Amino acid sequence: MIQPTEVDVLIIGSGAAGLGLALELADHANVMVISKAALDTSNTHYAQGGISAVLSEEDSLDSHVEDTLNAGAGLCDPDIVKWTVSHGPERIAWLIQLGMSFTQTTDSKGNLNYHLTREGGHSHRRVIHAEDATGRAIVATLLAKVTTHPRIRLLERHLAIDLITGKKMGLSTSRCLGAYIFNRDTAQIQVIGARFVVLATGGAGKVYLYTSNPDVATGDGIAMAWRAGCRVANMEFIQFHPTCLYHPQAKSFLISEAVRGEGGRLLLPDGTAFMNQFDPRAELAPRDIVARAIDHEMKRFGCDYVLLDISHKPAQFIIEHFPNIYQRCIELGYDMVKQPIPVVPAAHYTCGGVMTDRYGQTDIDGLYAIGEVAFTGLHGANRMASNSLLECLVFAHAASLDILAQLDTVPWPPSLPAWDESRVTDSDEEVVVSHNWEELRRFMWDYVGIVRTTKRLQRAKHRVELLQSEITEYYSNFRVSNDLIELRNLTLVADLIIRSALQRKESRGLHYTLDYPEPEVITHNTILTPSLDN
Repeated sequence: MIQPTEVDVLIIGSGAAGLGLALELADHANVMVISKAALDTSNTHYAQGGISAVLSEEDSLDSHVEDTLNAGAGLCDPDIVKWTVSHGPERIAWLIQLGMSFTQTTDSKGNLNYHLTREGGHSHRRVIHAEDATGRAIVATLLAKVTTHPRIRLLERHLAIDLITGKKMGLSTSRCLGAYIFNRDTAQIQVIGARFVVLATGGAGKVYLYTSNPDVATGDGIAMAWRAGCRVANMEFIQFHPTCLYHPQAKSFLISEAVRGEGGRLLLPDGTAFMNQFDPRAELAPRDIVARAIDHEMKRFGCDYVLLDISHKPAQFIIEHFPNIYQRCIELGYDMVKQPIPVVPAAHYTCGGVMTDRYGQTDIDGLYAIGEVAFTGLHGANRMASNSLLECLVFAHAASLDILAQLDTVPWPPSLPAWDESRVTDSDEEVVVSHNWEELRRFMWDYVGIVRTTKRLQRAKHRVELLQSEITEYYSNFRVSNDLIELRNLTLVADLIIRSALQRKESRGLHYTLDYPEPEVITHNTILTPSLDN
């Protein structure tokens, strides 16, 4: 057992939200950032498109708000949307000040401006980007500052197991006091006490068989917050990105929405366009509509994929706008300059999450959640393209202000109990974990995917309850491992998704059920509370 450590702020997660918050806090507080893999392994790193913000004279904050509300299908919090959008330009300026290099272009008068692209759901060009690898550029920019800051300590290949709260310790306070952290290389477990704990763990795409997310997206923050006593909301709204490259070696490589924004067309394998049959905006409709249209056509014709074609554009245009996508396609045998490329939908973004206020504060004092792990009210029933990185930056800044305002008044946590392994042994049945992992992801894909029915959801609920029972018994008897921790979290998150989906007796945004195909007149969020629902 490693000796306990204490820090002012413990940040769990190293994407844009976590790194951005660390940098904004570190001049005034001692910060520790936990990354479960390499520091640059996060959903942010794989984000291609860009950041939506009002940066053009032709655009307006009201237009950005209206587009976000429309995409959110009646479930966005208008006040949160306005507040987030209004802070977008200043967060872009902050990134540029840090050294972020966004793609630029020369206008007709010879002036150099930032290039803005347009994506699904947007009525204007407002997505600022770094070629087609914006997330990678953001992470590199933030890491360049974070890794050299004397008050930021970074722990790679460390995975949070559970949060420590005063309530769990039998104290009078319910405040979050720290976390148990698993070292993936040594299998040792460390206790880290903190005056503030921040979940910036991203989403839960790995709960599905096919996802654009990296392997680390296992819903850890949502699961830990739920076990600690936090409410979650709108977990039924899982966004499936319409266009991931279909290839056995591609591991669902994402094809940016900007390809459609720049004129890419979706075609059936025989070359027939189909999106105009589903929405007047065709390829530029919001993601939920495009993903459902593709799913419908694939099932109707029994095909494994549809085609995305931008080969009608000049070769130089394609290569300059999408150099990384172009290169990856070439590596896998597709030349998007000359031919359409095969694409399929894949789980992409968790619109629901841990409930917070506009400063990232959860139901538990001292515990914050920012980025994809959080439910803020921004995305509603369907996240509009490129609003996710915007949310990360805006809420990281807001959380930093809230934490710094309290820093001098919050005492250090008391002595925290060590991790207890006195009644467990090493497992001799690791195959159980891998089999359960595979079963979970497959039945979630089959039963809780793009199109749902009550019967499919009930089947999934029965399966997930059996899995949870097995995992609880396994977790109680054997020493923890990385795979077991992630499986435990994924299974809990799957249960929350299924329960939320069963409660929604309508079709809205990303939740589409054949049993209730129309939206209800009165909108509502699906809120689950641990003390009532556990």
